[in-house]
Amino acid sequence: MSMITATTWVPRGHAAAYPTKYVFDEDEYARISKLAKLELDDAKGGLEEAKGALNGTHATSRNEADAGVVGMDEDGDEVGDEQSVHGAEDDDDDLKEYDMEHYDDEPEQDQKADDEEEEGMDSIFGNIKSLAYYKDQNEDPYIKLPEAGDASDEDEREELQIMPTDNMVLAARIEDEVAHLEAYVYEDGADNLYVHHDVMLPAVPLCVEWLSTKPNTASQRGNFAAVGTMDPDIELWDLDVVDCMYPTAVLGQNAQAGLEAPSEPVTTKKKRKSKKANSAYHVDAVLSLAANRQHQNLLASASADKTTKLWDLNTCTAAHSYTHHTDKVCALSWHPTQSSVLLSGSYDRTIVAADMRAPEAKVPRWGVESDVEQVKWDPHNDNSFYVSTENGVLHCFDARQLPSSPEKSKALWRLQAHENSLSSFSINPAIPGFIATGSSDRTVKLWNIDQSSSGPSMVVSRDLGVGKVFSANFAPDEPVAFRLAVAGSKGAVQVWDTSTNKAVREAFATRAKMPEGDVQERLVALERDDEEAEEEEEAAEAEEDGGGRDEGGWESMDED
Repeated sequence: MSMITATTWVPRGHAAAYPTKYVFDEDEYARISKLAKLELDDAKGGLEEAKGALNGTHATSRNEADAGVVGMDEDGDEVGDEQSVHGAEDDDDDLKEYDMEHYDDEPEQDQKADDEEEEGMDSIFGNIKSLAYYKDQNEDPYIKLPEAGDASDEDEREELQIMPTDNMVLAARIEDEVAHLEAYVYEDGADNLYVHHDVMLPAVPLCVEWLSTKPNTASQRGNFAAVGTMDPDIELWDLDVVDCMYPTAVLGQNAQAGLEAPSEPVTTKKKRKSKKANSAYHVDAVLSLAANRQHQNLLASASADKTTKLWDLNTCTAAHSYTHHTDKVCALSWHPTQSSVLLSGSYDRTIVAADMRAPEAKVPRWGVESDVEQVKWDPHNDNSFYVSTENGVLHCFDARQLPSSPEKSKALWRLQAHENSLSSFSINPAIPGFIATGSSDRTVKLWNIDQSSSGPSMVVSRDLGVGKVFSANFAPDEPVAFRLAVAGSKGAVQVWDTSTNKAVREAFATRAKMPEGDVQERLVALERDDEEAEEEEEAAEAEEDGGGRDEGGWESMDED
C-alpha cells in the first residue's frame, strides 16, 4: 500500500546547486543525543519497569520454593519435595532409551566422509602458501585501480546537481507502513520528474511546509522542510543535505527535553507521556503547518490537541499558544499582506481570523455547515478567504462582514464543487480567479472565479490517475504558475501543465500569456517500472472492489 498525504513546492533558486552528503561526526552525535534525550529517558524508564517486574517474578518463585512447593501433580495440585523428586526420576528413566548425552556425536561413517572431504580441499589449495602478498596494493600486478580516484565522486555530484531553473516538489509518503519525505526535482523544460533524495519519518506524515530560513540561527537563509505527523513533534529537515539520519531540529517535547535536560532522569511513564495540552509543545498529531513569508522565522502549527502554536525558528521554541477552537484544528493560512493575521479552521466547523500579536483578544469567527478541510486567503484580494469542507462545498467569505454568531455567517457564494470531501484546493498565485480543487471522488477540477459575473464556473474536470486526491498545489513561480502538482491515495505525483488544456487557454486568455497554436496537453509523472505499475493497478482494482459503497448504496457520480 502506498499513498501521498501532502505535497508542497520549493521555489526556484532556493535549493543548493550541489547538495552535500550527510556527515556523522562527534558533533553530530552530540547533537542527536541531545535532541533524542527524551526517547532515551523513556527507554531507561521502560527498562527499569521491566527489571522490577522480572525481580517480582523471581521473588515469587523463591517464596514458593522456600515453602516446599516445587511442582504440580497430574491434577494440577502443588506437590512437595519427595513427590516431585520421584516424578523427576521417572522422567530420567524414560529418556535413557534415547541416549541424549551422545545426541551430538557424529556416526563413524560420517566422520570418515568429512576427513576425505578435508583431504580433497587440501589438494586443491595445497599451493596457497606460495602465493605472494603485497603490503602496497599498487605493487600487485594483478590489481588495477583507476588512476582518477575522484571520478565516481564527481559523477555522483553531477547527478545530485539542481539547476536554477528546476523546482523541487516535496511529497509526504507512507508505503508499506514506512513513512518518508521525498524530494522530487521537476525539470519543466525537459518534462522530467524524479526523486532526488528522501528521508525517513517517525510516523505517518500529515502535512509538509517549506521553510526559507535555517533553524536556530538569526534568520540565516536556508532550504528546509517542516513535517507534521501523527506524533506531536514537528521535524525540520535540511533539503540541501542528502542521506540525513536525523532532522536539523525538532519543535516539541523532544526539543524541550534536549534544551532543558533535567538533572534527574524521568521515572514515571505518566509524566513522560503527558497528553494534557500546554503552551510549550503539542501533545497530539500535527494536522497543519503554515510558514510566515514576511517574517521568515515564524511557523504556525495546528494540532489535534485543539491548539494553534506560533514557533520562533531562531530558538525553536513556542512563542505563543492559542486556544481559539473547541475541536481539532486542521487548517492554517497567513494573510498575504497583514503578516500578523492567521486564519485557522477546525472540526468544530468554525473559522477564526486572529491577530497573533494579541493572544487574549476577542477574535472574529465564521461558521460552516460541515467539518473544515482547508482554508486559504485570496492572494489577489486582501479581504477574501476561501474554505473547503467535508461535504464538498467551497465557500468564499468577505473578512469585513463579521457575523453576530458563527451560525449566522453569510458567504459571498457557496459552490458544491464535489460530491465527496473537498480535501484540497489551490489558488493560482499569478492568475486572479483561477482555482483548482481536489476531492476524494478522484477528480481534479479547475474553476474560473469571476466576481463581476454570476460567480464561479467550472472550466475542466480530470481524473489524473492518482486515486483519491489528497493534495493539489499550483507552483509558486510565475514562469511555471500553470503547473499543478496533484497526489493522492495511489502514491503517485502528477504535474499537470494546465495551460496546455484548450478550455483553460480560452477561459484565461485575457489574464495571462498562453501557448499559441495547437498544443498537446502535458502531464509529467514519475517514471515507474512495469512491476510497480502492475502493483498499482492491482491495488486500484482491490480498492474499487472493496469500496465504492456508502451507507446509502453506490456513491453518487459527478454530473461531469
